[in-house]
Order: sequence, then C-alpha cells, then structure tokens
Amino acid sequence: MSDTVPNVSDGPHLRTIAMPRDTNAAGAIFGGWTVSQMDLAGGTFAAQRTRGRVATVSIDAMRFLRPIAVGDEVSCYCALQQVGETSLGVKVEVWVRDRTGGDPEKVTEGVFTYVALGDDGKPRK
Repeated sequence: MSDTVPNVSDGPHLRTIAMPRDTNAAGAIFGGWTVSQMDLAGGTFAAQRTRGRVATVSIDAMRFLRPIAVGDEVSCYCALQQVGETSLGVKVEVWVRDRTGGDPEKVTEGVFTYVALGDDGKPRK
C-alpha cells in the first residue's frame, strides 16, 4: 500500500463514520478511537487468514498524518506485510472521505502484529 488509494476490489476491511462522541478535547477525532478501528480491521483480516482466533501483540510504525473530522467516512484497508511461525504483520491504512464525497485522503497508517491462538489460548502455527 502507498500514498495512492488502495486497490479497492475487495473493498475496505472496515468502514464507519466518525461521530461527535469520538472527539478529543480539541474537537478532532480521538487518536485512540482511530487505533481501535484499525485494530478491529486488522484483527478481522488476520483471523480470516489464520482461520481462527488472534490476539494483538504489537503496533509498530504508527503515523498520524492529519486529523479526522466529525462526519468523515473512515475506511481501513489491510495488507499482509509479513508471516512468522505463529504471527502475522498487517499493514493498516486509514483513508477518509469528507461528507461531500470528496477525494479520499490517507490520514493514518501502522503495522499491527497478531499472534494466532489455539483453543487453549496459546500461540499456534
């Protein structure tokens, strides 16, 4: 993924609207809310690839490029970045489109690492 809109043939892995309840004291969308949306998208992406339960173990290379505004359509796109013995690295990009339907703009990106878990809650291949 890059600074151009991701290939949307599969569509985003999560899409939502930023609402007033999600704002910080400055009136922009709270960064923690954005990270939680990214984790929901990345976790679903990882669970589909591992065909089972996963847990978030780290977030690396997080960058906030610009604030998200109330009413923005927020879309999270995921791409497999690396595969380990029990873990997956997933790059998650957040793109927004304003309420008027303007051109999408990338606002946040990060790499989330998930570990696949067995029924016993322990890492599995």
